[in-house]
Amino acid sequence: MFEYHGWINVQDTAGAEDADHDVDRIRRIADGIRERIREIDSPYLLDLRWMNGEAFVHFGGFPNHRDAGILAFFAEVGVRAPGSYGLLHVRDDEDSGHENEVRVIRMVRGRLTEHPEPLLSPCIPLLEDPYQG
Repeated sequence: MFEYHGWINVQDTAGAEDADHDVDRIRRIADGIRERIREIDSPYLLDLRWMNGEAFVHFGGFPNHRDAGILAFFAEVGVRAPGSYGLLHVRDDEDSGHENEVRVIRMVRGRLTEHPEPLLSPCIPLLEDPYQG
């Protein structure tokens, strides 16, 4: 089982001022991301939406096995838009050494790091009761 939920605020730069952002460039980046979303479409949640002038990508799914394409796409957004930030929470019962925890992949300035998620781990007994066989 591979459960994932996440979001990215798509930014062309990490600049704090409106003048630091090229609106046309971010629209072109968002168009490219939207096209990639169409290419990897699935029955799960994966979309790009504009909210208050900002582009956001949303993720959510629960397939039987790890979907490396989702993880690769999360990273790809950071390459396309190097000022982006967001989180992707992942629970993968086939991830050796991490099968009983939720992991969080953090994007900051387009770069990824992976961390344990202490608020949702360990999955057993925190989220689920132990198997009583």
